[in-house]
This record gives sequence, C-alpha cells and structure tokens, in this order.
Amino acid sequence: MADIPTLHIPIAADEHGVIRVGNTRVTLDTIIARYRQGDTPEAIHEGFPTISVSDIYAMIAYYLAHQEELDAYLARRQATGEALRREIEAGYSPEIKAHEAKLRALRAQKRDFADQVRFIPLQ
Repeated sequence: MADIPTLHIPIAADEHGVIRVGNTRVTLDTIIARYRQGDTPEAIHEGFPTISVSDIYAMIAYYLAHQEELDAYLARRQATGEALRREIEAGYSPEIKAHEAKLRALRAQKRDFADQVRFIPLQ
C-alpha cells in the first residue's frame, strides 16, 4: 500500500491571535473575503503572489471544513475592527468627520453603480 501524502495547511496565528497564511502578512480574513466575493484561487493568487495557488486552495478547504468556527473568528475580528474604527473616529475633528462622511457616501454610490452594472441583462 502506498503512503498517502498529507496536506499541510499553511496557517499560523501571530502574537495577537490573528490567523495569517504561512509566514506572510496576509490574513485568513483577506483570503476568505476574496473567496466569498467569488474570486477563484488563481485570481486571489494574482493579488497575493507571495502565496502559492495550492496554499490558497488549502486555506479555502480548511475554511470550508471548519466554517462554523472560522465564521465566529471572522465575526470577532470584524467586531474588534469596528470598535477600533469607532474609537479612532471619535477623536476626529469636525472637518475630518465631514470628509469621512463624504468618502463613505462616494463609496456607497460606487458600490450601487457596480451592482447595477453587474446585473444589466444582456440582449
């Protein structure tokens, strides 16, 4: 009987508990967000060439096998990031707050436009 090779999952938690891909600075959050947006592992690799395509496939497989636990981890990371953002923004001057509101509105317009363009039926 032949030895069956094992699959190495290239993840490591840093000193802050953030899950990163191997020895890179790329987080699990980033890879999974791109995957959820519909990017293929090859497209993700184009954006993060320091991570091999096979490692990206391994990360997605690991996520799918442990989705409940990792979704909870990702939700905690999202909540922590939102809390930090609110804390930082609380110290903004009125001018910066107005500028940030304008940028958020422009981003929302851009997302709305992209959604409309994406769903235009072809004739």
